[in-house]
Formats: sequence, structure tokens, C-alpha cells
Amino acid sequence: METPKREFDSRIILGIDPGTNILGYGLIATGPSAPRLLAMGVIDLRKTGDIYMKLGRIYERIMEILEHYKPDEMAIEAPFLGKNIQTTLKIGRAQGVVISAAISRQIPVREYSPSEIKQALTGRGSSSKEQVATLVQRALHIPSSEMPQYLDATDALAAAYCHLLQTSKRGVRPQLNDLVAPSRTAKRKVSSWADFVAQHKGRVHL
Repeated sequence: METPKREFDSRIILGIDPGTNILGYGLIATGPSAPRLLAMGVIDLRKTGDIYMKLGRIYERIMEILEHYKPDEMAIEAPFLGKNIQTTLKIGRAQGVVISAAISRQIPVREYSPSEIKQALTGRGSSSKEQVATLVQRALHIPSSEMPQYLDATDALAAAYCHLLQTSKRGVRPQLNDLVAPSRTAKRKVSSWADFVAQHKGRVHL
């Protein structure tokens, strides 16, 4: 892995989609220029049977990523509270291991729910994983040939991008809203930046 070059005043954000079978990660850098992709991928744990061995492997790989890319911040997706409690608990364990690794390097951590991430990127908390992946691909100008096989990686990248949007002084860019189909409940078409601000006061910080 090539060590990333830092731009002046750049930030490196690590996004994590936790899991004990497939764990996704994605890193973006932002500075004076537009945000850019540094890396994304998955930690495949399907061949590791013991849950504690899986957690140990997660910790090792996350520490390697932290050491190599030296992110300034981490954004992690919160476990989805579904019907399968055991699955939720396992994902929570993986999340705890990742957070522990970040804390050991004094990296600030921010947690976002799946709906918060989708809402920040697409304007709809019910967007599909495929829609989120498409938006992230276009926002970061990722060639189709470089898109990952697993949506866990793009989910992780979306968490990082969500954190960037939530913490950027420039606020949400209006063109991001045009990358997915508009909600059926939208009152009217957004035709200008002024219209966008009027309809999305909670998402735009001036």
C-alpha cells in the first residue's frame, strides 16, 4: 500500500460498515480541492469460524489501516436493530473492536445510523444500498471498473462521506441531491439553489 500524500489542511476520514462476516471500510481525503477516494475494501471473515478469532482479526486489520493511512476521524455505521438479536449483538461486538482500535490511536469517532447516512447523502432515509453506492461513486468520481464487489465497502465509504457533509462548513452541495430519484412526496421540483435551501433547511448550514 502506498502512503497517501497529504494536501494542505487536508482531512482523512475513515468510514466503517461493521460486520463479523464482511466488514467494509472506506477512506476519503478532503482539503482545498474536491474530496477524493483514498481506498476502500472489505475484511472477509467468512472462513474464520470462531467469533473471537474474527474479532481479533478485525482489530489487527483495522490497526494496519490506521497505521498506514493515519486518518484524522472515523465514522462508523451503527448496528441496525432488526429482528435477529444475535446478529445485532455480533455486529455490536465488531463495532466495539473497531472503536477500541480508534481510541487506542486517539482518533475521534462519530456514529451514524443507516437512515442518517442515507438521509445525509440522498435526502431519503429509505434509499437502497445501490442508490447510495451510485451517489458515492459519482460524488467521488470512481470509475465503474474500480467499484467493489461488496456493497459493504460502499456503505463504509458512505459513512465517511456522510461525516464529511455533516462537519463541512460549506454544507451540502445541491448537485448531490440530483444523483438519485426524487422522493414521491416532494412538493415541487428543485430548480435553483434557493429552492434547495428553502426545502432542505435542516440539511444546509450557511
